[in-house]
Amino acid sequence: MKRKTFFAKATLAVALAIFSSTAAMGQQPAAAPQDTTDWKQELASRIQLHGYAQGGYTLSHHDGQTTNTFDIKRVLFWANARITDRWSFLFMHDFSSVVQEFYTDYRLTKNKALTVRLGQFKNGLSLENPLSPTSMEAIDVYSEAVTFLTGCGSDPLLGVQYGRDLGLSLFGQTDDGRLHYELQVMNGQGINRKDGNNTKDFIGRLEFSPAKGLNLVATGQIGRGHAVAPSLYNPDIQAGDNYKRNRWTVGADYKSKAFKVHGEYLEGYDGKAVSRGAYLTGSVPLGTPKVEFVGSYDFFNFNTTLGLDQHKAIAGLQYWFYGKCRLQLQYVYKSAYVAGGQFVHGDHHALMCQMQVRFN
Repeated sequence: MKRKTFFAKATLAVALAIFSSTAAMGQQPAAAPQDTTDWKQELASRIQLHGYAQGGYTLSHHDGQTTNTFDIKRVLFWANARITDRWSFLFMHDFSSVVQEFYTDYRLTKNKALTVRLGQFKNGLSLENPLSPTSMEAIDVYSEAVTFLTGCGSDPLLGVQYGRDLGLSLFGQTDDGRLHYELQVMNGQGINRKDGNNTKDFIGRLEFSPAKGLNLVATGQIGRGHAVAPSLYNPDIQAGDNYKRNRWTVGADYKSKAFKVHGEYLEGYDGKAVSRGAYLTGSVPLGTPKVEFVGSYDFFNFNTTLGLDQHKAIAGLQYWFYGKCRLQLQYVYKSAYVAGGQFVHGDHHALMCQMQVRFN
């Protein structure tokens, strides 16, 4: 039997009470019927609370200078409310920065074939961007290419947008869960702000799982950006300019008890500038699933005309001490590069430690 909503139960209880009192007119008053509805239990079953914090210590050597600091990278809390069996709402806030997500989902079909989402949420570009930082192997989370091309923060033309945007999404999957699709229409301007021009960005995502543990992902974006600041990586575009901003990616993710690995190739087009990169990241258990070796190699060219090559390598350990809580220790190396004959920065070495605590 289909479960009635809390509000439907309350309405039914009131109607029954009125009917009973009317039918009993002229008779000896009887005790009022007891409402057995446990509204607190009903409310608790419809709202799920989640949260996590990531913080630690970083020792860094860059351009001849050594720095060290304790830092808090993220403190996120979010609530997911199920209004009906098909309708839900989510609100997410990062206490170390800003409100990051708020959206409502409505499933249009009985199965999971089609759901519509409206609000602010992660864009579907790349394999990595939709993933939670709590599931990523690297302490600095995403690859250089993903961070730049999805708006996570390293592209000055777009600014720090945490890979999120305002818009509308249609997504779904087949009954066997092997094929998943997503189509998004976004402002293209990032979080908590109106569009800077009258052109929307269109993002498509397709995932296919041909075998157990293997997932193939292809994504693409067509749109026009509105620059919020000038960029060393693209000197032809100035603040306030509208420019072409297109991207495409192909990647794969594989998980097994023996190891986990994912990799991707990405290209971006901003005005006349072309950027491209690739990465491969994985982890291997060391005798027990709780202790893992983590490794990653990452290459990204911010502008192929200027020769802005960036290489990054990561090696380290992580210990899952309770559920989704872990301790991480990693060494990170970023190579030096020169842009158009001009020195940009030298080699970057860092030793990073992080504790992650998460509930639900």
